[in-house]
Amino acid sequence: MFEHSLTFDSPEYLLLLAVIPLMWWLGYRSLAGLGRWRRWLALGLRTLVSLLIVFALADVQYQRKSDRLSVVYLLDQSLSIPAELREEMLQYVRDSLETHAQSDRNDRYAVVLFGRDADVEVPLVDVNIPVGRVETLLDPEYTDLGTAIQRAQSIFQDDAAQRIVLVTDGNQNLGDAYREARSATDSGTSLWVVPVMLPPRSEVAVEKVDLPAGVRRGQPFEMRVVLNNDDPDPNGKPVQGKLRIVRRAGDREEPLSEQTVQLPPGKRVFSISEKIDQPDFYTYIARFSPEDTADDGMTQNNRATAFTHVRGKGHVLLIENWETPGKFDTMAQRLREKEIEVTVRGSDQLFTSLAELQRYDAVVLGNVSRSSGSDADNVASFSDAQIDMLVRNTRELGCGLVMIGGPDTYGAGGWNGTELEKAMPVDFQIKSTKVVPVGALVLMMHAGEMPKSNYWQKRISVESIKLLGNRDFCGMVQWNGRDQWLWGKDKGGMLRAGPNRKMMLARIDRMAIGDMPAFDGSMAMAAKAFAGLPPGEVAVKHMIIISDGDPTPPKPSTIKALIQQKAKVSTVAVRSHGNLGSKTMQDIAKQTGGKYYAVNSANALPKIYQKEARRVSRPLLYYPKPPVSPYEVTPHDILKGIDVESIPPISGFVLTTIKENPLVETILRSPSPEMEKNATVLASWTYGAGRSVALTTDAGDQWASSWTAWEGYDKLFSQMIRWAMRPSGDTGNYTVATDVRDGKTQIVITALDSEDEFLNDQSMTATVVSPDNKPMPVRIEQTAPGRYVGEFDSEQAGSYLVMVSPAAGQAPIRTGVNIGYSAEYRSQETNTTLLESLAELPAGDGPTGEFLTDGLTNTSIENAPNPFRFDLPPAVANQSIWPWLVVVGSCLFWADVFIRRVQINLDWLKPVWVKVTDFVLRRQTEAPVPETMSRLRSRKQEVGQQIASRKASTRFEEKEPEPSERPPVDSPQATQAAPPKPASKPKAMGQEEQEAGEETSYTERLLKAKKQVWRDRDKNQGDD
Repeated sequence: MFEHSLTFDSPEYLLLLAVIPLMWWLGYRSLAGLGRWRRWLALGLRTLVSLLIVFALADVQYQRKSDRLSVVYLLDQSLSIPAELREEMLQYVRDSLETHAQSDRNDRYAVVLFGRDADVEVPLVDVNIPVGRVETLLDPEYTDLGTAIQRAQSIFQDDAAQRIVLVTDGNQNLGDAYREARSATDSGTSLWVVPVMLPPRSEVAVEKVDLPAGVRRGQPFEMRVVLNNDDPDPNGKPVQGKLRIVRRAGDREEPLSEQTVQLPPGKRVFSISEKIDQPDFYTYIARFSPEDTADDGMTQNNRATAFTHVRGKGHVLLIENWETPGKFDTMAQRLREKEIEVTVRGSDQLFTSLAELQRYDAVVLGNVSRSSGSDADNVASFSDAQIDMLVRNTRELGCGLVMIGGPDTYGAGGWNGTELEKAMPVDFQIKSTKVVPVGALVLMMHAGEMPKSNYWQKRISVESIKLLGNRDFCGMVQWNGRDQWLWGKDKGGMLRAGPNRKMMLARIDRMAIGDMPAFDGSMAMAAKAFAGLPPGEVAVKHMIIISDGDPTPPKPSTIKALIQQKAKVSTVAVRSHGNLGSKTMQDIAKQTGGKYYAVNSANALPKIYQKEARRVSRPLLYYPKPPVSPYEVTPHDILKGIDVESIPPISGFVLTTIKENPLVETILRSPSPEMEKNATVLASWTYGAGRSVALTTDAGDQWASSWTAWEGYDKLFSQMIRWAMRPSGDTGNYTVATDVRDGKTQIVITALDSEDEFLNDQSMTATVVSPDNKPMPVRIEQTAPGRYVGEFDSEQAGSYLVMVSPAAGQAPIRTGVNIGYSAEYRSQETNTTLLESLAELPAGDGPTGEFLTDGLTNTSIENAPNPFRFDLPPAVANQSIWPWLVVVGSCLFWADVFIRRVQINLDWLKPVWVKVTDFVLRRQTEAPVPETMSRLRSRKQEVGQQIASRKASTRFEEKEPEPSERPPVDSPQATQAAPPKPASKPKAMGQEEQEAGEETSYTERLLKAKKQVWRDRDKNQGDD
């Protein structure tokens, strides 16, 4: 299967091998002094080192050739292919593997599904592994063949030849398939194509609704609807159905036309006359319904939309709390008297798209909280998507945004941490405890038996923590075998949210919740944690419990402890056990002053937790005593013509923090509290293309009730709204038209002056908001006298909102483009031209691909070409090994140095070897005798006797010599026996005997001693 060899990436370096013979010639003579074997060994090591260095310079490669084959099936899952044919693709893969794959060759296959993106359904596996059902979810609205080919290339491995089998209808509407296929085949990949032949069918599509570029109030105009009957038979029968055209403005929808039409093959244009009497942002919708559904292959392309905007006086959307309607009726009526049109809508009937907001020049949030409602079934809230629409409507499309205060707005309304806070001139958080006390929140999670419990409990925990201020305390109790804090165990379980928010969110993501047996443990921990908070700093203590109600009730002492701490407990019953436990949770909420919620749908949980977490933010409400009158800080157009000295006092407002930004203007401020940055009453700034205003007191309902009788009331609120509104009025001689072609939309602007002469060299800008609320800046360039053109991508189906700023000081022009259906619904025939061109590409130096002419459904798998046929060049895998050669060469180089510099004498080995062998043989022949205690005692006794015997043999006594034995003094014997004694230095006692003992034996010493005695005696007699 594999063929192994070496190759060189830079073979020219192999010429350096010619230096090796020269090295031998020089080294053989210079190394003669080393001896024969050392010289040959040194030369051999030098040769190996040189070879390794030269091979490393030549970048030696380990090469492995393989005849294995990897086949990747690319299956088109876009909507242009009927569902039954998409299932047929998988069956083709199964049949192909069963009929053609050979497991003995160790071939592999993979399956990649693609639409807009491409994803691997089956990775490269052995052909014996079967294909299961499809699990991958893709965006089927588009077809990108190029991305699919790129994805296939990315999963190939170098140890096998490569082949792609592309199963598609070839109707790409994204990317460049031919370019990517050319890149793949140039690298040696074979590309086979199995076309999906779409059945011929009649298809009716509403291609577009065409409106004139400039529609003016009261001026008649003609609207055209283009329909196309794409019948493969040019002589086919007409398709009969109804064409209905409606006009929508906000919540109003008016039918304009409904007629029965017959559509022969080809295009047909229907025109109707229209006139708009009221200024607004209008949407025109045309819809075709065939009488016989068999005459129309797809219904997704039977609808088209167009926009137009007729200017008039300013129009404002006022959103108020749906629980307390009518609180802003006075302000709305006063604005209408100032010729500002006002539409009032409750917070339970919010907008659903950015297009709905385009009829308004400003949006006012009047004392509305992010979430509101009294029970689980009636909780309304702004979703993250709706908040994002509000912000983008101001930043990109220039709409005004005004927030009016009250007990349920700003930070007290749960808006802190949202995108809306970024759009306002004030921050909703207060950092100083001198200005506002903080709150404390404890979350207790016990909903483990609820469907998707982990997901929902994590989500509501995140929503709650996001709403807390930076100085607020938060703790979470969970049951995981025992009641325990999720964080802050060594600090009583409660930590400040600001510096620990990221840590808290990370812990929540990893939390694991068990089935809590009793409420008492967690609630007692919460009561103890509340008691341990800094005294006097925490103004609000709140606990939220979510549970199915089956834990045992808490002890009365625990409830009493919570009441003493003034902590309110709200309970959320998810009813996993029916009504079991509801009474317990109702009692907990009632006894502590909290709120009880019975939840039937988990979707209501985030709204409930947003609403309950707002209780911790109540200290943000500031009530000056006595009431104070705001004073002017900065002159502003909003206060133009108003006597600021006469502003009546207010009894309350919401504390905020003014943004530190040069664009922010503080207009009115309260004399208290002392921190000026937290005492803002009215502020404004320019945010992107729009403007936003923050009024922290109300509009006269409660805190500013004396304002309604103030003469400056109408002027203050009307000027505030007009300052924030989009510029209204006539756009002059500017007209905007749009044209959609090939996935792009062209914006054409015609500019004329007051005398209808072309305006040139204008600095125009445009912004487009796509259907997914993403802004797209558009470059506008002048292409002809008075003609300006810009272009943007509009491949995604949906509404594109366009705002053109024609010139400085001119009101922006708003329009829109609606892409009614995906490009997948436009193509009705297989693109065989493209697919054949892909199959004709050769695989490097190998053969061209295959094109199955009969297509997917008409091809017999037995007679079809075998995709596992090995007709490609073997796969070659190269791996550089020069780093290993350098390592080995370095080791051999040091060995060469050692051989030349160190002379080794091995003569010492022989005696060592002899000693070792003798020792081994002796140990083998001697039988070891185990020593016992008796043997040791016997041996000890024997040694003792030997020592005693030696001592006895060394003892002696000096005896006086017999007279008969002593020779005469003057006799020759005496003279001979006692030679003259030389004079010597006296020696210490015992020294002479010691020296004599070292040189003579015992008998000689004894003889010398006897002679010395005789000499001494004779000497003494002579002296006498």
